[in-house]
Amino acid sequence: MTRCLPSAAVSTLTYDVVLQRQAQKDNPAASRALLLFGERGPFGACSERRWGPVYSGGLQCEDKPHLKAAGMALEQLSDVVQRCQALSDDSYTTEDHDVFSISGRTCIEEGDSVQVLSIVLDEKNQDIVRCMGWNLLPPLVQVLLKKQDAKISPCLAIFRHLLQTCRPKELLIGLLEQLEQDDPDTIAESLHLLLNPLQKVLLCLGGRKASSLGMTLSSVLDQVAKLPLPHTKEQEEDDVFSLCRSCTELIDFVKPFVHEARQSLLSGREQKKSADRTAGEPGRDKEDELRTELLKFSMKTLSHPLLELQVKDPDTLAVSPLRNFATEILNTLSAIGESLHSLVFQPVLKRKQVPGFLEEEVRYPKESLASLAHLVFVHHLAADTFPSVFRTEESRIQKGLELYEKSLVRLEDGSLPSDLLEIKSFLTVPQNLVKVMTMCPQHDLRTRGLKVLQLSIDKFDTEAKYHFFQYMLKTSHHSGVEGYVIKNIKTQIDIALQPGNSNVWFEGPQLLPLLRKVLSLPDGPETDLLQYLDRVMESLNLLRYLVIRDKATENQTGVWTELYKIEDTFLKPLRVGVNMSRAHYERELHNTMQTKKGKIKEESVLSVSVGSEKLPNMTSASQIQQALHSALHTFDMIESVLVRIQELTEVKENL
Repeated sequence: MTRCLPSAAVSTLTYDVVLQRQAQKDNPAASRALLLFGERGPFGACSERRWGPVYSGGLQCEDKPHLKAAGMALEQLSDVVQRCQALSDDSYTTEDHDVFSISGRTCIEEGDSVQVLSIVLDEKNQDIVRCMGWNLLPPLVQVLLKKQDAKISPCLAIFRHLLQTCRPKELLIGLLEQLEQDDPDTIAESLHLLLNPLQKVLLCLGGRKASSLGMTLSSVLDQVAKLPLPHTKEQEEDDVFSLCRSCTELIDFVKPFVHEARQSLLSGREQKKSADRTAGEPGRDKEDELRTELLKFSMKTLSHPLLELQVKDPDTLAVSPLRNFATEILNTLSAIGESLHSLVFQPVLKRKQVPGFLEEEVRYPKESLASLAHLVFVHHLAADTFPSVFRTEESRIQKGLELYEKSLVRLEDGSLPSDLLEIKSFLTVPQNLVKVMTMCPQHDLRTRGLKVLQLSIDKFDTEAKYHFFQYMLKTSHHSGVEGYVIKNIKTQIDIALQPGNSNVWFEGPQLLPLLRKVLSLPDGPETDLLQYLDRVMESLNLLRYLVIRDKATENQTGVWTELYKIEDTFLKPLRVGVNMSRAHYERELHNTMQTKKGKIKEESVLSVSVGSEKLPNMTSASQIQQALHSALHTFDMIESVLVRIQELTEVKENL
């Protein structure tokens, strides 16, 4: 157990000498630290930089006020760890979590990372680290991004140990939070640092990784979208914006998941050929989910950055990282079972549709397919798989959407005042767009409707956006549409919180009525959480963003003064609803499994054909069981975000 260090200075020694002395004192944690760093540390001679006065038990800083603050934090950390050693991990209190988190972060920020490393590596503390260690990620990532030689070695060792010890779900949340940056230079370094740890965490999730992979890829692509694009050959060669490196690392990140999806696809085809193959295998849906997430990633990548890039031909640039990136994306599509020929040649209107078009990335966006065709026909990537001509049908709805889109494109963003919302057509047109988006059987028209809706939102000024969002939340009566509106509200709040962009509509008292509409449950605790999943998750994401982005001391959005109301009207009913829903579905799952065990023979296989197309076979019991498991996973996902919001609010209120 690491104690608070005595105040008598001995001498100034190098960093590795200190570690050797600690190891000689039979401190097993310090011995492991020495093994992790090696004789000269992981960064060579930089490990020999002097750290200031050394005390008999370890390192201290020369600055006395700093020494006092750091010593108090280290003493608090040591106390809470010693207290928790005698407890099981489910007995740790909220206070234990808070003290560990705040004192641990303070120690790392103040330069006491060597002592924190000793605590983290101590065998007696591994249950504590497994449960609470992920809270140390924020300061560790900041130190590693700043690349301060004096701090980086112990912080890197702590970081690696947390990745090996902490629970994957909590690590995933913590790492994704640290991925969000605004400065392009920091974004590139953050991706470079975190992509490999994120890959390892996701691989630890086993067959439950698909939705988490989709969330991670979406977050990563959002960060990549903030990087400037190289416009000249020289900019790409020098990688002045680090986009080339980021894209290369992104391909390395997805490779194991693409390989897994490909192997599952090939295995499924072999089983399909077998005459004694049984339908409804438990892993089949999860394999499909993994391929679906990789398809979304590929489609979004084709849209950005590839659609906006000027890909260089071999004659212009012999070695082009971005051309290689585009080639790998096309290879990914082929590997997960998407025929490049069919993606372009078959009419989009006749493509088999998949429910849930209002997810963050639609399945087959036209601009992504256009980007794919451009890569093939202009840059001749995989061109041998494509015919020279393809056509699609048009309908009156499509022409109407195109006409409305053309009329909007001519306008400047933010140019339409709120007075126009008093004109009936400015409200009936969005209503008709919602009908197209939610009821039209043709996938490309639903996608086009969504695009036109966003375009119309962009043309409103700030006040008009505010009133339009209120109107849509009141009238749309569709969880997907409401979730999409809430996502737009988050975007406007983020813009308002940027320096120099302040406005009265998306911060301060004027924002609160809109937040109250968003942070509510339609039917209280009895709300059908699966039916309203899109709305609930976007509401939670907005609240999580607000408590992270808006400091409690500044309270620009008013969320901190409104928090007690949000707790009573939204968070508490949601917790009750999650518990009620989980109990119901667990009981249904138990009954289904008991019924299945009681049967000697599996019930008949269901075979369904739509038109001339036969859908995959599945027994009704297996189908019900998989649906119940999926529902329970959804409730776990909601609860994890709820817990994270509670942790953030408690920590900030205690600061």
